[in-house]
Amino acid sequence: MSEYDAIEMVESPATVSSLAADFRALGIEAGDTLIVHSSLSSLGWVVGGPTAVIDALQEVLTERGTLVMPSFTSQYSNPENWEAPPVPDHWVKIINDEMPPFRPESTPTRGMGAIGECFRNYAGVERSAHPINSFAAWGAGASTIISDHEFDYGLGEGSPLARIYDRGGKILLLGVGHANNTSLHLGEYPASFEKEIITERAPVERDGERVVVEYEDIETNTDDFEELGADFEAEVGVTEGTVAAADVKLIDQQAIVDYAVEWFEAHR
Repeated sequence: MSEYDAIEMVESPATVSSLAADFRALGIEAGDTLIVHSSLSSLGWVVGGPTAVIDALQEVLTERGTLVMPSFTSQYSNPENWEAPPVPDHWVKIINDEMPPFRPESTPTRGMGAIGECFRNYAGVERSAHPINSFAAWGAGASTIISDHEFDYGLGEGSPLARIYDRGGKILLLGVGHANNTSLHLGEYPASFEKEIITERAPVERDGERVVVEYEDIETNTDDFEELGADFEAEVGVTEGTVAAADVKLIDQQAIVDYAVEWFEAHR
């Protein structure tokens, strides 16, 4: 979306104060643990862009709350499986041999959007060490949520998603749908359906050296997340509203993860 299009979407620009008011009206409260999935372009024109969105969320949550965003790095997945676009076969070994190590403090996100990429650089934000499925967090529970992120089954019980669940967290879909709702992966692991176990390899930095680590995971799938989300909304419900020009949903994470386990068992 161009800036011209963003201006045309709204009568007046969104600001930190207007965004904070919209977040409060939606039901986000001081002290909440909140995981956010977002699209900056959905908001229309914002004074300060992604910085304003993060400032507003931090203002509403306060330092007693915790703000979390995925900071994934799909560039560290197996290049043999890349599809958008694929790379020539003879590139795979070069990529595997030459990819710089994942560094939580500096490696950029990929495909996470402007707000998520901005957030990982914010003062006081901590990031977990998983080379593909890292999370960034700020606030009272940040260290608890991102520490000890297990490489094996990186979106399961040893992940920040599970720590958010333990804290009774909320999910904010800010201008995006359930296809972006990473918490649904947490329901894939315990659900009883046939799963493919895969092995991933990725370079990380340890004691200043590049080290290739190997770990296991399930082959996750988001193809049915929108259908799952629609069923959850119809049967259980979410809080819907608007923030600036964006349609948004606020969701109880425990409720939708528990629902997802049963839904996957019935539909996969």
